[in-house]
Amino acid sequence: MAKLCVNIDHVATVRQARGGKLPDPVEAARIVEKAGASGITVHLREDRRHINDDDVMRLRRTVRTKLNLEMSVAPDVVKRAMIVVPDEATIVPEKRRELTTEGGLDVVSGMKKLIPVIRELKRKGVVVSLFINPDLRQIRAAVDSGADFIEIHTGKYADARTKAAADREFARIRQAAKYACSLGLGVNAGHGLNYNNTTRVSRLKEISELNTGHSIVARAVICGLENAVKEMIALL
Repeated sequence: MAKLCVNIDHVATVRQARGGKLPDPVEAARIVEKAGASGITVHLREDRRHINDDDVMRLRRTVRTKLNLEMSVAPDVVKRAMIVVPDEATIVPEKRRELTTEGGLDVVSGMKKLIPVIRELKRKGVVVSLFINPDLRQIRAAVDSGADFIEIHTGKYADARTKAAADREFARIRQAAKYACSLGLGVNAGHGLNYNNTTRVSRLKEISELNTGHSIVARAVICGLENAVKEMIALL
């Protein structure tokens, strides 16, 4: 069974809507862990639009499962990661104007920037994952970069409007997961996963962990955060 790592960015998004202190991502992380999640994910964006530096430092002190820090290779974000030393760092592409991460890293063309950051993180004992599309060339490049894991971008699968399109994208995810495992990489997956499309992906034996957040936070508005996490774990 794939484990569940919950992204709590959008708890901070709600907080930022009013510019106050509530809801507190640290309190949310405690509830998520109590509900049985295997880890907490946060994305420290360059513009700090939701999760900020103080959040990450407080989460590092309080998270008892695993802290997964999503990050770009921007120098100030890398510097903060070296101070925080998360259990895992997932390197993602980042555009200032995007609402959410729009695609996977181009590891092939970005190797020169990625390798020094990966080495620096690993020297600190951080497990490094690269967020990539289910593309075999990118997986091969992830191996060459020295990463420990990949996280397969499931966005096209999640956004598919027909069963045929979803089946095609799922086949790509399955092939990518098998190929990555054959090369010795660990495999996670995430992006756009919700209560309707997650189970199928979770059944792929090669996938260790699923990262999802928006659908859980949205569900939590209706039924509470602990219940929302437990419902997702039940689906897995």
